[in-house]
Amino acid sequence: MKIILLPLCLFCIILAGCNSMYVKPGTMDKNQIVFADRGGFTMRKSIKEKMEERGYKVLVGKANGSIESFTDDGFVNTTNTMGARYVVKVSERRELFFPIWCVFNGFWWWNFNVSIADQRNGEEILSWRGRGCANSSLRKLDNVLKQLEAKND
Repeated sequence: MKIILLPLCLFCIILAGCNSMYVKPGTMDKNQIVFADRGGFTMRKSIKEKMEERGYKVLVGKANGSIESFTDDGFVNTTNTMGARYVVKVSERRELFFPIWCVFNGFWWWNFNVSIADQRNGEEILSWRGRGCANSSLRKLDNVLKQLEAKND
């Protein structure tokens, strides 16, 4: 009995730590422009596609340079994001082919970090450290975008 319980407990602990997420519901406006870095592996490409499907205007570029702008408080260093309201940053590892583990869920295992920040007020409205099969990660992404768009009336 102990031989069965130990692997089962380890399995449950491993699955419980697959995703860590902070979301500020109702903070995203579909009428605003979103900036995302070009290229990337599957999650970076997928988040840009999902946002375009949902009606966002997504600008793609490389946010490596910075411009200096003057405000009432003094000089502020900001990244040139083509005037977009929201900035999406995705860091990820190369996806792994897991045909047995993800057989009914997209076959590919993703490991990623996603951050969405509102440039107008400097708030991070999504911080997501995740890993999982491709299709379940896309379903979670869709649910997260619904939460961000939901207006609290």
